[in-house]
Amino acid sequence: MMTEPLRFTEQFRRLIGTLRSLRVEIEAAAIFVFPESPVDWARFRRIIEDEKIIVASTNVDVLTAAAQEHFQTIRILLEGNSIVYDRISHAILEAVADDLIPHGCRVLAFYSAIDPACLDSFSVVNLGEHLDRLSGRDLRQLESRVPLKTLKVVVDLAVDIGWEGREGNPVGTLFVVGDTRKVMSMSQPAGFDPVRGYSAKERNLFDAKVREGVKEIAQLDGAIIVSSEGVVAAAARYLESTSTSTLSLSLGLGARHWTAAAISRMTSAIAITVSQSTGTVRIFQNGEVALRIESRQRQPLVWRDLDGE
Repeated sequence: MMTEPLRFTEQFRRLIGTLRSLRVEIEAAAIFVFPESPVDWARFRRIIEDEKIIVASTNVDVLTAAAQEHFQTIRILLEGNSIVYDRISHAILEAVADDLIPHGCRVLAFYSAIDPACLDSFSVVNLGEHLDRLSGRDLRQLESRVPLKTLKVVVDLAVDIGWEGREGNPVGTLFVVGDTRKVMSMSQPAGFDPVRGYSAKERNLFDAKVREGVKEIAQLDGAIIVSSEGVVAAAARYLESTSTSTLSLSLGLGARHWTAAAISRMTSAIAITVSQSTGTVRIFQNGEVALRIESRQRQPLVWRDLDGE
Protein backbone atom coordinates (compact mmCIF):
# COMPACT_ATOMS: atom_id res chain seq x y z
CA MET A 1 0.00 0.00 0.00
CA MET A 2 1.36 3.43 -1.01
CA THR A 3 2.02 5.89 1.81
CA GLU A 4 0.40 9.28 1.31
CA PRO A 5 3.04 12.03 0.84
CA LEU A 6 3.43 14.71 3.47
CA ARG A 7 0.92 17.50 2.90
CA PHE A 8 2.09 21.12 2.96
CA THR A 9 -1.10 22.55 4.45
CA GLU A 10 -1.68 26.09 5.65
CA GLN A 11 -1.53 24.79 9.23
CA PHE A 12 1.84 23.23 8.41
CA ARG A 13 3.18 26.56 7.09
CA ARG A 14 1.96 28.40 10.18
CA LEU A 15 3.60 25.86 12.46
CA ILE A 16 6.86 26.28 10.56
CA GLY A 17 6.67 30.02 11.17
CA THR A 18 6.00 29.42 14.86
CA LEU A 19 8.88 26.97 15.11
CA ARG A 20 11.31 29.38 13.48
CA SER A 21 10.31 32.22 15.82
CA LEU A 22 10.40 29.95 18.86
CA ARG A 23 13.80 28.55 17.92
CA VAL A 24 15.23 32.06 17.98
CA GLU A 25 13.43 32.98 21.21
CA ILE A 26 14.60 29.93 23.21
CA GLU A 27 17.91 29.59 21.33
CA ALA A 28 17.20 26.00 20.34
CA ALA A 29 20.14 24.17 18.77
CA ALA A 30 18.07 22.39 16.12
CA ILE A 31 14.62 21.41 14.93
CA PHE A 32 14.03 17.65 14.78
CA VAL A 33 11.53 16.58 12.12
CA PHE A 34 9.87 13.15 12.38
CA PRO A 35 8.23 12.21 9.05
CA GLU A 36 7.10 8.71 8.15
CA SER A 37 5.52 9.72 4.81
CA PRO A 38 7.46 10.69 1.66
CA VAL A 39 8.44 14.37 1.61
CA ASP A 40 9.24 16.83 -1.16
CA TRP A 41 12.46 17.87 0.54
CA ALA A 42 13.37 20.56 -1.98
CA ARG A 43 10.05 22.27 -1.27
CA PHE A 44 10.52 21.71 2.47
CA ARG A 45 13.93 23.40 2.27
CA ARG A 46 12.41 26.45 0.57
CA ILE A 47 9.87 26.76 3.39
CA ILE A 48 12.25 26.12 6.29
CA GLU A 49 15.11 28.12 4.69
CA ASP A 50 18.41 27.98 6.60
CA GLU A 51 17.23 26.47 9.88
CA LYS A 52 19.27 23.58 11.29
CA ILE A 53 17.09 20.54 10.65
CA ILE A 54 17.70 16.95 11.75
CA VAL A 55 15.41 14.46 10.03
CA ALA A 56 14.64 11.33 12.08
CA SER A 57 12.53 8.49 10.75
CA THR A 58 12.06 4.72 10.67
CA ASN A 59 11.54 5.01 6.89
CA VAL A 60 14.85 4.49 5.06
CA ASP A 61 13.50 5.93 1.79
CA VAL A 62 12.47 9.14 3.59
CA LEU A 63 15.96 9.48 5.07
CA THR A 64 17.70 8.78 1.74
CA ALA A 65 15.68 11.50 0.02
CA ALA A 66 16.36 13.95 2.86
CA ALA A 67 20.11 13.27 2.70
CA GLN A 68 20.09 14.05 -1.02
CA GLU A 69 18.88 17.54 -0.11
CA HIS A 70 21.71 17.78 2.46
CA PHE A 71 19.61 17.39 5.61
CA GLN A 72 21.26 15.62 8.55
CA THR A 73 19.47 12.33 9.16
CA ILE A 74 19.02 9.77 11.93
CA ARG A 75 17.52 6.36 11.42
CA ILE A 76 15.19 5.25 14.24
CA LEU A 77 15.37 1.50 14.82
CA LEU A 78 11.75 1.14 15.93
CA GLU A 79 8.53 0.20 14.19
CA GLY A 80 6.86 3.00 12.23
CA ASN A 81 3.84 2.91 14.54
CA SER A 82 5.93 3.36 17.71
CA ILE A 83 4.77 6.15 19.99
CA VAL A 84 6.15 9.66 19.54
CA TYR A 85 7.89 9.59 22.94
CA ASP A 86 10.03 6.60 21.92
CA ARG A 87 10.97 8.08 18.56
CA ILE A 88 11.96 11.42 20.09
CA SER A 89 14.01 9.64 22.75
CA HIS A 90 15.87 7.51 20.21
CA ALA A 91 16.60 10.41 17.88
CA ILE A 92 17.84 12.84 20.50
CA LEU A 93 19.94 10.23 22.27
CA GLU A 94 21.65 9.35 19.01
CA ALA A 95 22.10 13.00 18.04
CA VAL A 96 23.87 13.69 21.34
CA ALA A 97 25.99 10.55 20.90
CA ASP A 98 27.03 11.71 17.42
CA ASP A 99 27.66 15.28 18.63
CA LEU A 100 25.07 16.67 16.20
CA ILE A 101 23.78 18.78 19.11
CA PRO A 102 25.49 19.86 22.36
CA HIS A 103 24.44 17.97 25.46
CA GLY A 104 23.17 21.06 27.35
CA CYS A 105 20.93 22.57 24.68
CA ARG A 106 17.25 22.97 23.87
CA VAL A 107 15.75 21.43 20.74
CA LEU A 108 12.36 21.45 19.03
CA ALA A 109 10.62 18.26 17.90
CA PHE A 110 8.15 18.54 14.98
CA TYR A 111 6.01 15.44 14.44
CA SER A 112 2.68 13.90 13.48
CA ALA A 113 0.41 13.36 16.47
CA ILE A 114 -2.80 12.63 14.54
CA ASP A 115 -2.36 12.32 10.78
CA PRO A 116 0.81 10.53 9.50
CA ALA A 117 0.70 12.60 6.31
CA CYS A 118 0.76 15.92 8.18
CA LEU A 119 3.26 17.28 10.69
CA ASP A 120 0.85 18.86 13.15
CA SER A 121 2.51 19.10 16.60
CA PHE A 122 5.74 20.16 18.26
CA SER A 123 7.46 19.92 21.65
CA VAL A 124 10.30 21.78 23.34
CA VAL A 125 12.91 19.43 24.81
CA ASN A 126 15.28 21.00 27.33
CA LEU A 127 18.39 18.86 27.61
CA GLY A 128 20.13 21.49 29.74
CA GLU A 129 18.23 20.52 32.87
CA HIS A 130 18.64 16.80 32.44
CA LEU A 131 21.78 15.90 30.49
CA ASP A 132 24.33 18.16 32.18
CA ARG A 133 26.50 15.21 33.15
CA LEU A 134 26.14 13.25 29.93
CA SER A 135 27.93 14.13 26.69
CA GLY A 136 28.34 12.48 23.33
CA ARG A 137 31.69 11.17 24.54
CA ASP A 138 29.99 9.53 27.53
CA LEU A 139 27.45 7.82 25.31
CA ARG A 140 30.15 6.58 22.98
CA GLN A 141 31.92 5.06 25.98
CA LEU A 142 28.72 3.15 26.70
CA GLU A 143 28.50 2.19 23.03
CA SER A 144 32.06 0.84 23.12
CA ARG A 145 30.77 -1.90 25.44
CA VAL A 146 27.25 -2.29 24.10
CA PRO A 147 26.12 -1.13 20.64
CA LEU A 148 24.05 2.03 20.97
CA LYS A 149 21.10 0.53 19.09
CA THR A 150 20.95 -2.35 21.58
CA LEU A 151 21.31 -0.04 24.55
CA LYS A 152 18.49 2.14 23.28
CA VAL A 153 16.05 -0.69 22.73
CA VAL A 154 16.66 -2.06 26.24
CA VAL A 155 16.46 1.38 27.87
CA ASP A 156 13.19 2.14 26.07
CA LEU A 157 11.81 -1.23 27.20
CA ALA A 158 12.83 -0.43 30.78
CA VAL A 159 11.16 3.00 30.53
CA ASP A 160 7.96 1.33 29.29
CA ILE A 161 8.04 -1.10 32.22
CA GLY A 162 8.61 1.74 34.67
CA TRP A 163 5.74 3.73 33.17
CA GLU A 164 3.18 1.00 32.55
CA GLY A 165 3.90 -1.56 35.27
CA ARG A 166 1.87 -4.70 34.64
CA GLU A 167 -1.86 -5.14 35.12
CA GLY A 168 -2.03 -1.95 37.15
CA ASN A 169 0.82 -2.89 39.50
CA PRO A 170 4.31 -1.32 39.60
CA VAL A 171 7.14 -3.57 38.45
CA GLY A 172 10.82 -3.42 39.37
CA THR A 173 13.36 -5.27 37.28
CA LEU A 174 17.01 -5.51 36.26
CA PHE A 175 18.52 -5.92 32.80
CA VAL A 176 22.20 -6.76 32.25
CA VAL A 177 23.38 -6.06 28.71
CA GLY A 178 26.63 -7.31 27.16
CA ASP A 179 29.60 -9.42 28.32
CA THR A 180 27.08 -12.26 28.40
CA ARG A 181 29.42 -15.19 28.99
CA LYS A 182 31.01 -13.62 32.07
CA VAL A 183 27.67 -12.41 33.45
CA MET A 184 26.19 -15.90 33.06
CA SER A 185 29.19 -17.38 34.90
CA MET A 186 28.55 -14.98 37.77
CA SER A 187 24.85 -15.81 38.10
CA GLN A 188 22.61 -18.75 38.83
CA PRO A 189 18.99 -19.56 37.99
CA ALA A 190 16.39 -18.29 40.43
CA GLY A 191 14.06 -21.00 39.22
CA PHE A 192 12.52 -21.83 35.87
CA ASP A 193 14.01 -19.81 32.99
CA PRO A 194 11.04 -18.64 30.87
CA VAL A 195 13.15 -18.04 27.73
CA ARG A 196 14.94 -21.39 27.74
CA GLY A 197 14.35 -23.46 24.61
CA TYR A 198 13.30 -20.55 22.38
CA SER A 199 15.23 -19.67 19.22
CA ALA A 200 17.37 -16.53 19.03
CA LYS A 201 14.77 -14.94 16.76
CA GLU A 202 12.09 -15.54 19.37
CA ARG A 203 14.28 -13.85 21.99
CA ASN A 204 15.34 -10.80 19.94
CA LEU A 205 14.31 -7.52 21.58
CA PHE A 206 14.20 -5.70 18.25
CA ASP A 207 10.92 -7.59 17.69
CA ALA A 208 7.98 -5.75 19.29
CA LYS A 209 6.26 -9.03 20.20
CA VAL A 210 9.35 -10.20 22.07
CA ARG A 211 9.48 -6.93 24.01
CA GLU A 212 5.86 -7.39 25.06
CA GLY A 213 6.69 -10.90 26.26
CA VAL A 214 9.66 -9.60 28.26
CA LYS A 215 7.34 -7.17 30.05
CA GLU A 216 5.60 -10.23 31.49
CA ILE A 217 8.91 -11.87 32.41
CA ALA A 218 10.01 -8.67 34.17
CA GLN A 219 7.59 -9.47 36.99
CA LEU A 220 9.68 -12.52 37.98
CA ASP A 221 12.50 -12.43 40.52
CA GLY A 222 16.02 -12.18 39.15
CA ALA A 223 17.78 -10.40 36.31
CA ILE A 224 17.16 -10.51 32.57
CA ILE A 225 20.45 -11.00 30.72
CA VAL A 226 20.69 -9.56 27.19
CA SER A 227 23.48 -10.07 24.66
CA SER A 228 25.15 -7.18 22.82
CA GLU A 229 23.04 -8.16 19.79
CA GLY A 230 19.80 -7.58 21.72
CA VAL A 231 18.94 -11.26 22.27
CA VAL A 232 17.68 -12.31 25.70
CA ALA A 233 20.20 -14.92 26.83
CA ALA A 234 18.47 -15.84 30.09
CA ALA A 235 15.91 -14.56 32.58
CA ALA A 236 15.17 -15.01 36.27
CA ARG A 237 18.89 -15.12 37.19
CA TYR A 238 20.38 -14.30 40.60
CA LEU A 239 23.59 -12.28 40.25
CA GLU A 240 26.67 -12.32 42.46
CA SER A 241 27.14 -9.05 44.31
CA THR A 242 30.28 -9.71 46.33
CA SER A 243 31.93 -6.37 45.52
CA THR A 244 29.22 -4.10 46.95
CA SER A 245 31.52 -3.02 49.81
CA THR A 246 33.67 -1.09 47.31
CA LEU A 247 30.71 0.75 45.80
CA SER A 248 29.40 4.19 46.64
CA LEU A 249 25.73 4.78 45.80
CA SER A 250 23.18 7.32 46.97
CA LEU A 251 21.15 6.59 50.06
CA GLY A 252 17.73 5.12 49.38
CA LEU A 253 18.78 2.76 46.60
CA GLY A 254 17.81 -0.86 47.26
CA ALA A 255 19.37 -4.27 46.71
CA ARG A 256 18.49 -4.32 42.98
CA HIS A 257 20.53 -1.15 42.39
CA TRP A 258 23.50 -2.37 44.44
CA THR A 259 23.48 -5.62 42.50
CA ALA A 260 23.35 -3.69 39.21
CA ALA A 261 26.27 -1.53 40.30
CA ALA A 262 28.26 -4.59 41.38
CA ILE A 263 27.77 -6.58 38.16
CA SER A 264 28.68 -3.52 36.07
CA ARG A 265 31.85 -3.15 38.16
CA MET A 266 32.85 -6.82 37.91
CA THR A 267 32.12 -7.15 34.18
CA SER A 268 32.04 -4.91 31.10
CA ALA A 269 28.24 -5.20 30.95
CA ILE A 270 25.79 -2.32 31.27
CA ALA A 271 23.14 -2.82 33.98
CA ILE A 272 19.73 -1.14 33.72
CA THR A 273 17.33 -1.07 36.67
CA VAL A 274 13.66 -0.14 36.99
CA SER A 275 12.65 1.03 40.46
CA GLN A 276 9.44 -0.64 41.63
CA SER A 277 8.58 2.28 43.92
CA THR A 278 9.10 5.17 41.47
CA GLY A 279 9.48 3.67 37.97
CA THR A 280 12.85 5.43 37.68
CA VAL A 281 15.28 3.84 35.22
CA ARG A 282 19.02 3.92 35.95
CA ILE A 283 21.91 2.86 33.75
CA PHE A 284 25.00 1.55 35.57
CA GLN A 285 28.50 1.35 34.18
CA ASN A 286 31.71 0.56 36.08
CA GLY A 287 29.79 0.42 39.36
CA GLU A 288 28.28 3.89 39.01
CA VAL A 289 25.03 5.45 37.80
CA ALA A 290 25.73 6.82 34.32
CA LEU A 291 22.21 8.04 33.60
CA ARG A 292 18.83 8.35 35.34
CA ILE A 293 15.49 8.59 33.52
CA GLU A 294 12.18 9.40 35.18
CA SER A 295 9.72 7.05 33.46
CA ARG A 296 6.46 7.97 35.10
CA GLN A 297 6.52 11.63 34.13
CA ARG A 298 6.20 10.39 30.53
CA GLN A 299 7.37 13.57 28.89
CA PRO A 300 9.69 13.58 25.87
CA LEU A 301 13.18 12.61 27.03
CA VAL A 302 12.89 13.54 30.71
CA TRP A 303 16.41 13.03 32.04
CA ARG A 304 17.12 13.72 35.72
CA ASP A 305 20.22 14.47 37.76
CA LEU A 306 22.04 11.46 39.15
CA ASP A 307 20.85 11.37 42.75
CA GLY A 308 18.98 9.02 45.09
CA GLU A 309 15.29 8.20 45.36
